[in-house]
Amino acid sequence: MSSRRDFGGIEVALTNLGKVLYPATGTTKGEVIDYFTAIAPALLPHIAGRPVTRKRWPNGVDEQSFFEKNLPEHAPKWIERYTVQHSDRPVVYPVFDSVAGLAWLGQQAALELHVPQWRFDGAEVGDITRLVFDLDPGPGAGLAQCAEVALILRDVVHEVGLTAYPVTSGSKGIHVYVPLDRKLGPNGASAVAKQVATNLQQLRPELVTATMAKSAREGKVFLDWSQNNPAKTTIAPYSLRGRTEPWVAAPRTWDEIEDRKRLRHLHFDEVLKRFAARGDLLAELDEALPERAPDRLDTYRSMRDPDRTPEPVPATAPAPSAGNRYVVQEHRARRLHYDLRLERDGVLVSWAVPKGPPTDTHENRLAVHTEDHPLEYLAFHGSIPKGEYGAGQMTIWDTGTYETEKWRDDEVIVRLHGERLDGRYALIQTNGNQWLMHLMKDQRGDFREGSGSPEGNGARPKPVMRSETAMPHGITPMLATPGDVSTLDEEHWAFETKWDGFRLIAEIEDGAVTLRSRAGLVVTGKYPGVAVLGQELSGHRAVLDGEAVVFDDHGAANIGLLREDSGRAVFLAFDLLYLDGTSLVRKRYEDRRRVLEALAAQAPSLIVPPQLRGSGAEALRYSQEYGMEGVVAKRRDSIYLPGKRGQSWIKTRNWRTLSVVVGGYRRSAARQFASLLVGVPHDGELFYLGRVGTGFTEQELSELSSRLQRLERKTSPFGNRLTADETKDAVWVSPKLTGTVRFMNWTETGRLWHPAWIPSSD
Repeated sequence: MSSRRDFGGIEVALTNLGKVLYPATGTTKGEVIDYFTAIAPALLPHIAGRPVTRKRWPNGVDEQSFFEKNLPEHAPKWIERYTVQHSDRPVVYPVFDSVAGLAWLGQQAALELHVPQWRFDGAEVGDITRLVFDLDPGPGAGLAQCAEVALILRDVVHEVGLTAYPVTSGSKGIHVYVPLDRKLGPNGASAVAKQVATNLQQLRPELVTATMAKSAREGKVFLDWSQNNPAKTTIAPYSLRGRTEPWVAAPRTWDEIEDRKRLRHLHFDEVLKRFAARGDLLAELDEALPERAPDRLDTYRSMRDPDRTPEPVPATAPAPSAGNRYVVQEHRARRLHYDLRLERDGVLVSWAVPKGPPTDTHENRLAVHTEDHPLEYLAFHGSIPKGEYGAGQMTIWDTGTYETEKWRDDEVIVRLHGERLDGRYALIQTNGNQWLMHLMKDQRGDFREGSGSPEGNGARPKPVMRSETAMPHGITPMLATPGDVSTLDEEHWAFETKWDGFRLIAEIEDGAVTLRSRAGLVVTGKYPGVAVLGQELSGHRAVLDGEAVVFDDHGAANIGLLREDSGRAVFLAFDLLYLDGTSLVRKRYEDRRRVLEALAAQAPSLIVPPQLRGSGAEALRYSQEYGMEGVVAKRRDSIYLPGKRGQSWIKTRNWRTLSVVVGGYRRSAARQFASLLVGVPHDGELFYLGRVGTGFTEQELSELSSRLQRLERKTSPFGNRLTADETKDAVWVSPKLTGTVRFMNWTETGRLWHPAWIPSSD
């Protein structure tokens, strides 16, 4: 049995969902597709812009598999593809950037996704963006030995100012990824990786080998550096493995790697639970690509081949339009029906009406909501070839303009002014894509003489019109696209602070608050301080979009403190999506903001942060001056797009600065000290935030070293728990030295990411 499922506006044909691909666990193709689509927010950033080689098991993992590089001709046209010229032949590689693409891969039983460490630059092979080390245990070695090597590798790359991320491969060993802070060509990346591997072999010859010969691997871990060659690929993070059981190339924390005796590979269901609870542990590994925002014609394109049908198939996204044209087409396909299409927001919103528009006010006719069509379809007529979607003859039956009286997600009322139709019509959703089309009372449709109107009358009860929208649950927040807000003007854009916290959707109903994370997980218990909103807004039903933050002693939002003590978080609301029976997602941002501020006036605990005044450049300067994370710009006329990253929201992240207190240092044979151990005061204690090993002038190195030696003590001054790695080789000092660090972001564990010391100006 086959079916078509919609994934973000793109339909994918799925078949044989009950087919077992992992006999040992009974895991089916349907479960594989569900995994790929659920893990998509984490998986896609790590394959984005990279050619994907697939390893497929069409008959399950107990049968034959094969690698597939070329994208087959029958693949959907909406899959992006680029040609790479190899030494012997050109290969057309797919590039995946959508949930629909991952669903298609699952349908193909492509369990393993392999990618190189470079990304396309346009249509050309681009620079290496990350290094990967494949830790492969030889005979007599295992996962515990790989973990030991991974920890050594982590410290080595840390000493040169880089960060390492571990992934248990789901097969035998561990992959360690290192994001690059500079451009490296193909030869440079391999050379650097080989040098690191050779150095580790010299450092621990009894444990590590960088030699490819299998005879050299007995009892050791082979540190394979060769996968940084542009011709090589590595299993992608979060990909399934074609092993006996559905193991996954699973990102891990360094705390898990340190617990070597209990370390094991993870199943796909375990990885999904971890992602829901912790997010993507590799979030900082790959810089986000500028995303191609899905447009409303993606589904239409996925169902048509422009080389085989005369229908218009525009390659570009639809441009905004405020037109009010409509068309009704007689479509003699497998069965005769009529297609009603209304121009709205740059596309034709479409319904298939099997018996044609109703001719009597006592009659309701079935209308099936179909994919949006391009505006060019207003004038389309002709024959769609046999074998193509919608094959048959298409003629224009009526055309004209319309006026909108109501347009909601589940109800549309329009007045048609056409050559054959003239009247008020209601379209009411009943179930999914099933709607009813109704000619409204006292405004009879005028089917003029000789019009050839569709046959068929039948008295049916008038449908009940719903007066309000049901309160939505589980809305996924809209995301901003990385960009430059400094070029944006105040007339068309509003500017907000980018907060250093956790994104939350707050659902307020019956005096209670339900909080959901960005991934949709209910996290109400983690933020007890937000519960008061339910009491203060007990007379309302509302859905709010906002951020949970904890402010430090200087009044700055600090995600490290939030991870440590979420119970002290406050909720900052910056959008209102639903209020008392009315959905606001399709209202303008400026209107939503006005209603939100009015609602906040009724609830003392509902904090709505003020907007940043002036232009984008002025807002950005203000955020930098006061040490904020960044700025989010929102078009004043933009609607809310749940779960999507739209171009109408733009974000710029600042390099952030933080005043810190030094509580220790790590010794170094090469200079006065390797790094400083720093923290911030919080609730009367010093809270550890990480190590700072770069940015020092020679004079500061000397002066700080001298002062540190005079302040040495035996015990740690930090009040929170440090890992074994963080305390290794630490020398503690009395917390009297202060300074300022610059850093890019926070790690998953609440530590500074890429910090650098800012030299004093005096």
